[in-house]
Amino acid sequence: MTQPPKSSAAPPAGAGAPTLPAVPPQPLPHQRAGAGVPAASPTPQPRRTAFAEGVDRLRAAATTEPGRLRIIGALLALLVVAFGAVTAWQTTDRAAAADDVLRRSQPLSSDAADIYRSLADANTAASSGFLAGGQETKTSRDRYERGIRTAAEKLVRAAANSDADSPSAATIAELNRLLPEYKGLIERARTYNRQGFPVGGAYLRYANEKMQKEMLPAAERLYSTENRRLSADYGDAEPYPWAAIALGFLALAALAWAQYRSYRRTNRVLNHGLVAATAAATVALLWLVVGHSVARSNLGDSYDHGVRSLNVLHEARIASLKARGNENLTLVARGAETKKVGDETYDAYDFDFQKNMGALDKGLAEARRLADDEAGEQPVTAAVGNMTEWKKRHSSAREQDENGNYQQALDMVIGGKGATVECFDGVDASLADALGHEENEFRQAAGDGRDAMTGLPVGAAVLAVLAAAGVLLGIGRRLSEYR
Repeated sequence: MTQPPKSSAAPPAGAGAPTLPAVPPQPLPHQRAGAGVPAASPTPQPRRTAFAEGVDRLRAAATTEPGRLRIIGALLALLVVAFGAVTAWQTTDRAAAADDVLRRSQPLSSDAADIYRSLADANTAASSGFLAGGQETKTSRDRYERGIRTAAEKLVRAAANSDADSPSAATIAELNRLLPEYKGLIERARTYNRQGFPVGGAYLRYANEKMQKEMLPAAERLYSTENRRLSADYGDAEPYPWAAIALGFLALAALAWAQYRSYRRTNRVLNHGLVAATAAATVALLWLVVGHSVARSNLGDSYDHGVRSLNVLHEARIASLKARGNENLTLVARGAETKKVGDETYDAYDFDFQKNMGALDKGLAEARRLADDEAGEQPVTAAVGNMTEWKKRHSSAREQDENGNYQQALDMVIGGKGATVECFDGVDASLADALGHEENEFRQAAGDGRDAMTGLPVGAAVLAVLAAAGVLLGIGRRLSEYR
């Protein structure tokens, strides 16, 4: 029997069949994005930086004793290494400056003073030889040549140690240009003087004017420049390395705190690694403070009892050379050069002679005050005695010249025994002895100051490394207790 087909229609209402909720139609796959409109996505969270994550890890580590120990060890090691590095840096600079004081700036300052003195000495010898007339003595000629040769040699050495664009280099170049011009004028003066021509005196005065107004002022500028460089080197060598000292005390305080903390937590008096680190840092700090204090003291002595005395003695010797040159030129000019001061008229060269002798008197008094031992005071006292006698003999020679006794005055200036030349030579020789003594004093004190810092930069660095190793070993021993 054939079954009737099942109806697909829903049963009528009220027939007792359950009612299902309406299901909304689902979008097709190509419609699920909203017909081309991008679907809303959740807001991405910002990614944390490596630093922030590191801080979090560090904070988490600090909540445990092993983590705190690692942090303390790292900071202590970093502190002692920083102490050693700063100590090595600052002491290296100061040791180099102290070496420059001893080996470069002070010798160059003395060379500059020798250039000035040699030029003045050559000028004095030239005027002395001129006064002798056509029969110039071999002594005065040799002295002139020695002064010119010394000045030229010192100029070469100064040029080799000067920067190409420095003021000293410009001054040296100027002196190298002026020196041949001066020598040419002196040779013309000698030539005409041997022939008996009065124009020889004019050439000599012109050469002296070039020396006094151009060459000696240039040499004085060179001397002042080198003295400023010497003072700058002292300024770099003497100051205490406060940054290194402060780091040293900070490192010791941190090490003491770390050991106290270890004692409070473990009831153990000593941590061998931290004790070794403390000992190494203490040695480095004591070496730094004591070594630099000794160096500073010796460098101060080298300046107070060496450089200051040398400067005064150089100036006194230059004053005596100027005085001698003006004394000779007084007789060469024979009153041709005058100077008016107020209502009074003076011989220009004799007026300058008196001014030079005043500077010499003042310089010798200061040199005697600065002399700190008998060996340094004795030659200065001898120079004072010769200067006093020089003034007396010069007054007698001037009296003879003013009375028209030129030959007698000339004999009293450049003659043999009893002439002013004896006194001048005595002053010059005594000042040379005093300069030699003070240079030895300077070299000894400055050398001791430099040697006090020998090995300090390397030693401080090595001790800092040992201290850092002690810290790491000491903290590592504590960490091993937690394993």
